[in-house]
Amino acid sequence: MNNSGQPFIPTAPNAKPFGRSSRAEFLARVTFGLAAAATARSLSSAADPAIRGAPPSSPQGRQQAKVKQWDVITIGNLARNRYWGESDDKAVRSTVCTCTVVQGDGFRLIVDPSLSNADEMFRELDRRTGLKPRDITAAFVTHEHGDHWFGLAHFSEARWFAAPAVAAALNKTRKLPKPVEPVTGQLFDPVEVLPTPGHTLSHHSLRFICDGKAVVIAGDAVMTRDFWRERRGYYKSADLELATKTMNEIAGLTDLVVPGHDNYF
Repeated sequence: MNNSGQPFIPTAPNAKPFGRSSRAEFLARVTFGLAAAATARSLSSAADPAIRGAPPSSPQGRQQAKVKQWDVITIGNLARNRYWGESDDKAVRSTVCTCTVVQGDGFRLIVDPSLSNADEMFRELDRRTGLKPRDITAAFVTHEHGDHWFGLAHFSEARWFAAPAVAAALNKTRKLPKPVEPVTGQLFDPVEVLPTPGHTLSHHSLRFICDGKAVVIAGDAVMTRDFWRERRGYYKSADLELATKTMNEIAGLTDLVVPGHDNYF
């Protein structure tokens, strides 16, 4: 945190607010932000055990980490999927996002809680992990689209986190019973918060090491395995070129990808 008690947010030198930047400046800042994520770890707050630490440093890193287990809770799907011969113009099914639980020393973190029906959300949590809602200590939302936080309010005893711009957008909806806390750099010791813009400009993903493999919970920075193979953003991405750039960056940081609407690969 800085001297005002706010979370530290790495930015490029002489950076301007998003709304005042040229496209070239913004792309430069994204590259800087991804590179700066590693150095930002040590600058995150040591006062808050949820936001701090010096975690895994190598890309497909092999060092010992404090993530003990991670599980996909719901396997997501798209409302329309071009790789299944479906048009971008019309939804043919309900959208469900992929939801993941990460367990480590002192935390159980749910990422993008997906199901608006509490009984369904809790049933899937129990079916995949044996955990109860009260066992979840924190939640992280990758971006502000509703299918990625429909189930957030079900975990009322947990702390809720998102990148600053995402937290601000969620809090502005006034649809949640308590605030989402802004976080950058590090979430708990072993979990990195990475800027991964393209689908939205404020999108952030998580990265950690478990069982000797680097894992990125990408959210909609990667929609499905097919979109990954083509390095293609979703049709309604804020910036398709930037979405491709982000996927190429993720490829150098991970062994396993958990996409926003598919099983991990």
